[in-house]
Amino acid sequence: MDAVRVALLREVLAGTEWLGATRRFAGALRASAVSHGGGLLLVGTPEYEPWHLAAHLVDEAAWSGTPELTPTLVRHAARASDPAHLAVGLGRLAAARRGETLLVVSPGGPGEPLLEGVHDARRAGATVLALGADEGDLTAMAHETLAVSESSELDLDTVQHLVSAAAGENALPAPRGRRRFRDRLSRLAESLTAPPPAPW
Repeated sequence: MDAVRVALLREVLAGTEWLGATRRFAGALRASAVSHGGGLLLVGTPEYEPWHLAAHLVDEAAWSGTPELTPTLVRHAARASDPAHLAVGLGRLAAARRGETLLVVSPGGPGEPLLEGVHDARRAGATVLALGADEGDLTAMAHETLAVSESSELDLDTVQHLVSAAAGENALPAPRGRRRFRDRLSRLAESLTAPPPAPW
């Protein structure tokens, strides 16, 4: 779906809860990924791998100048012989660390292996976001969720388009502590190295 179609879809959805909900979720996704310098993992279920969302996030990352939005697609049936960008398996979830973001796209309830991987990632300090299923263990584990049930007015693919587009256009979050510290340190260094004021 291109930018023109997304804009038309937003016009149609004006006044519904979907625009605000997708923008809030996209804001949480972007804030988590950008503030930690990247490390965005994207995983679906064995029956539903979010290829389109991965491609759209890559595009949005390039267009918005936000490389942190470029995801690593984690696959259930990855093989060592696959190209590098398709060869990341579920073991990557167990290796997730603090500062990484895990986005789980699940139209139905995820299976036990995926839930175990999500649990491992969360326990290690990763931020977990869930898009899709609106109940169960995944929702309970997620820091942020956007429910898209089978009875929703929009299908999961359409919601993914709205989320990826919003993630690429949200304002950058305020600088975090490290940058502020560097700014203060830089100002201090400038004042210490500045020549003394001229005598009157």
